[in-house]
Amino acid sequence: MAGNTFGTVFKLTTFGESHGVAIGGVIDGCPAGISLDLDKIQEELDKRRPGQSAIVTQRKEPDTVEFLSGIFEGKTTGTPIGFTIKNANQKSKDYSHIKDSYRPSHADYTYDEKYGVRDYRGGGRSSARETACRVVGGAIAKQLLPQISITAYTASVGHIKLDKEYKDIDFSLIESNPVRCPDTASADKMEAYIREIRAQGDTVGGTVQCVIKNVPKGLGEPVFDRLHAQLGKAMLSINAVKGFEYGSGFEGTAMKGSDHNDLFNTDGSTRTNLSGGIQGGISNGMDIYFNVAFKPVATIMQKQQTINSKGEEVEMVGKGRHDPCVVPRAVPIVEAMAALVLADFWLLNKLSRI
Repeated sequence: MAGNTFGTVFKLTTFGESHGVAIGGVIDGCPAGISLDLDKIQEELDKRRPGQSAIVTQRKEPDTVEFLSGIFEGKTTGTPIGFTIKNANQKSKDYSHIKDSYRPSHADYTYDEKYGVRDYRGGGRSSARETACRVVGGAIAKQLLPQISITAYTASVGHIKLDKEYKDIDFSLIESNPVRCPDTASADKMEAYIREIRAQGDTVGGTVQCVIKNVPKGLGEPVFDRLHAQLGKAMLSINAVKGFEYGSGFEGTAMKGSDHNDLFNTDGSTRTNLSGGIQGGISNGMDIYFNVAFKPVATIMQKQQTINSKGEEVEMVGKGRHDPCVVPRAVPIVEAMAALVLADFWLLNKLSRI
């Protein structure tokens, strides 16, 4: 299986399956001498872990990261940073009903078609549990670039939307509720709706917005490795993501150029920021902001028609512990992937000027 490594200079390779002994990763390309706060890395993992509230999967995993290499006396050594996260609460029998059948809109069918074999326990490698490794990598990338602020939060759940511009949001409210929405009234509605959907045995999607401040000018490469292209790839690689837009996004298509252009101030900043902090694929020093769309989780606790490995029509009802909405737990994953992209481009910039 290819495609397990992300990055050009700052690289993260992940391994493991949802119901295996452990998941883990190797970070290569991290400079030596970076002081790491291991508690902060664990804090990031705690935001993503299952079982943290009543509106997420009740799988009980401590998600404690154990570093195996690349760190000595609290600093990076410049060698590969290896780490593992043990799987402590597998219930593989919950998946016996899909051993020979495929969940609609899940990776079950495509994995079987591609490889001729699949780990049906929790989805194996296709499980979102793999994203815990990305959070570790992103947490280290954040500490490589402490001057850059990366903040993600829930912007919508189903039809309920946070109706505020990012400049008007109090980021300190994000962790004040289990939905991770920085608006109390909206958060209460979102939480109630997720509980309602869960009671129906169904699932719902939503969006995460991310705001990146204090980005140096000049990050990003021409043509194929544009900053927004790599951010888009990073976000679209996350489980259940169906869309990515930055700056004015799709709303910009309805505007005229005279309204959409960001006019310059004499210091190079712009009066508006419909470009989303990126022009020509390169950061211009303004805030970068983007939205990531997540679909409803494919596994639902309702009867559905599907097919089995013999091509026969069968009936299926989801079992086990699943998120009725992935959005709240996806917030730290979005931040982590953004951090990995920025760390990679920051190091590329340093190499290009040697």
